Amino acid sequence: MGGSAVFREGAEKVAKVKTRGHKSMGSRKGGSTGVDEYLAQVPEGARKTFFELRDAILAAAPAEATQTISYKIPAIKYNGIVVWYGAFSKHCSLFPGASVAAAFEKELKGYSTSKGTIQFPLGKPIPKALVKKIVKARVKEKEDKERRSKAG
Repeated sequence: MGGSAVFREGAEKVAKVKTRGHKSMGSRKGGSTGVDEYLAQVPEGARKTFFELRDAILAAAPAEATQTISYKIPAIKYNGIVVWYGAFSKHCSLFPGASVAAAFEKELKGYSTSKGTIQFPLGKPIPKALVKKIVKARVKEKEDKERRSKAG
């Protein structure tokens, strides 16, 4: 499958996400236009890996989550930013935050990590089940924080 076919598939999935309950940020700064622009600019060599990563993230995100651009990369927002993710020349990265990344340290052996960052090399399959677990853990962390702030 050529890169343009992968990109087309990714663009079709954007439309499906919006109909699945994910809301567009509309014309607000960093909204869907920014996400669409970012997706259109993903380097050819990173597209397959990037869209696999993105699909796993979106599959685990709550239906109420929104997509936005934050720090010039895509992010999923639900009670604040849940995760950021991006495509780079040699890898795609997931930025779930330091506490969640540390909680999955053993499962992330073999991947390049640093405080709050996980890098997935291009051309290798994304560990989709692990990415989903990480996103769900981050959602739970955000929900717990929201509950505590309302209770206190």
